[in-house]
Amino acid sequence: MIQRIDAGARMSEASIHAGVVYLAGQVAETADADIETQTREVLAAIDALLAQAGSDKTRILRAQIYLADIADFAGMNRAWDAWVVPGQAPSRATVEARLADPAWKVEIVVTAALVT
Repeated sequence: MIQRIDAGARMSEASIHAGVVYLAGQVAETADADIETQTREVLAAIDALLAQAGSDKTRILRAQIYLADIADFAGMNRAWDAWVVPGQAPSRATVEARLADPAWKVEIVVTAALVT
């Protein structure tokens, strides 16, 4: 059975299946913010969705990060490093991509295990 979680109008929904949480397309609500602020906002949204799904950031199996401008990598990474629990960093890919809204600087997709 697939369980779906409504994540709001601007966010993609989360899905849970076979003990795995899939969060896709998390983006910042604050369009005029710098990369670190947008990244922190996205990571806070991920924290909230994972909690709603019965998981947390220490259970993330993999993350895919899309940056509108790869020059923002260092700023995104500062926010990411401050958020990740030491010793619990998931596998991660970061690429430059044109995002759906030009105001978005970062979009993050995660897959996480449920807390058992």
